[in-house]
Amino acid sequence: MMIAVRVDRVTFDTTTNRFVVILKDDVHNRWLPIVVGSTEAQAIALQLEKINPPRPLTHDLMKNILDAIDVDVQQVVVNDLRENTYFALITVNSKEQKNEIDARPSDAIALALRMQSPIFVMENVMLRAGVPDKEEEVEEKSSSVDRLEELNIQLNKAVIEERFEDAARLRDEIMEVKKERQMS
Repeated sequence: MMIAVRVDRVTFDTTTNRFVVILKDDVHNRWLPIVVGSTEAQAIALQLEKINPPRPLTHDLMKNILDAIDVDVQQVVVNDLRENTYFALITVNSKEQKNEIDARPSDAIALALRMQSPIFVMENVMLRAGVPDKEEEVEEKSSSVDRLEELNIQLNKAVIEERFEDAARLRDEIMEVKKERQMS
């Protein structure tokens, strides 16, 4: 199943000195942080702010070429996450055919924004890497707090503080704990 998302913002994670694009799932109140390069972050941010550069950037050029040959971008889907690397597909339509093109999510998102195409995330990717939109009220519990609850508290705090690398590490640790519990 695909989850419709929108680009909420592009931010700079000062703890890792990396840019992060935030995809927001408004229906389930989750978001997906994706680390992107500085060039792609700039391309996405410029489009979000509706700033037109004096000369076309790479993603503007891609849009101009697609428009010239009468091809539209039907959708962009962040479809996989392997070894902390996201993957995406761009679905394009012409009069003759429909094609899916493998792409980095950052490039796919930058192009989707320019083409005004919908962006989706596969449910399995969102389940593995998505984080809650806001910190849940968590009361301090005594020693009865188990490891999974403790990790979830730390994850929520890392997300709110925009420490995305820590959030990704904690998310992976949570997945390992869940996997261990299922096996026992």
